[in-house]
Amino acid sequence: MRRSVAHPVAPGAEAVPRRHTTPATGPRTAAGRAPGPGELAVLQRTVGNAAVTRRLQRLADPGARERARRDAADPTGHGEWGDFRDLMARAGFPDAVTDVAWQLVLGGIAEQGRLNDEAMATFTGRQEQRDHRASNTWYQELVKVVGDHLEIDTPTLALWSGGREVSDYARAKGHTPLEATAFGGVVDRLTLTTDWLLKTPMWNVLSKAFVSRAHGPVHIFLRAYDPDSVLIAQEVPQLRVVMALDPAVELRWHPVYAADDGRLMEVTDRLDLAADASYPTRDRCVQVLYDYLRLVHDPANAHSRRAHEQMGARLAANGNPQ
Repeated sequence: MRRSVAHPVAPGAEAVPRRHTTPATGPRTAAGRAPGPGELAVLQRTVGNAAVTRRLQRLADPGARERARRDAADPTGHGEWGDFRDLMARAGFPDAVTDVAWQLVLGGIAEQGRLNDEAMATFTGRQEQRDHRASNTWYQELVKVVGDHLEIDTPTLALWSGGREVSDYARAKGHTPLEATAFGGVVDRLTLTTDWLLKTPMWNVLSKAFVSRAHGPVHIFLRAYDPDSVLIAQEVPQLRVVMALDPAVELRWHPVYAADDGRLMEVTDRLDLAADASYPTRDRCVQVLYDYLRLVHDPANAHSRRAHEQMGARLAANGNPQ
């Protein structure tokens, strides 16, 4: 039998007072503001899922994608609710955390369309747009609920850029990327929504919380370099803040190249491929990677063709065509 996310009203609890509604804004509090997602857990415990559903409905923008609105309004109606529940149980999450986390995920997806539109209409800078998209309070509350489950179970944390296989490579070397944490592993196995722009900000918020938990060396694996990527524009700056407070946190940069057999290797400063080659600075890592792609890369190697093309485009954009 499928478990509902609803909780019964506590014995003796008073009925929720009726609030004034208007077609344009939906229910409001006595103070005239729309309650935020930070009150979700309290609401869940006291008045049950119906009140949570009403809150999700009125915080979702009327212009948001219709499917996201339906999923937020009926959390157990989402096709992946059962998978989420089972994965969370196997990861050791209590039912109460699972229920609230699921509704925060769906509420965040329903809210994200409005934030994406505002970011494009209001800001011209990419970082400002990224910051506004990441201001989704549902996703921020999600981090508060699951944050302790972003801790790593290996000595070192890993970040990466250049394709999912780089994440698998980092994990095989004994490091923990975000998607290998307890909660990251759950959402990584789900689709949630077919619109990637609605869920990418959730990953960005989770990644910021993830790197904030670094307590030792952080290994960064680069198969491609993009200064506008979340890794470079958001995760590494957050790590710099952590490093200022904790001298044990240091960055180790790994230039990664896919050989002609598809196997990932690392580039040494002699432009050879080895099982391990790390550098203390981003600039040195990128220089070695670019030198290898420019001077050694075989154009017939389809496994690294995209990295080579990205490097060429980046150099051309900087006025330094290869």
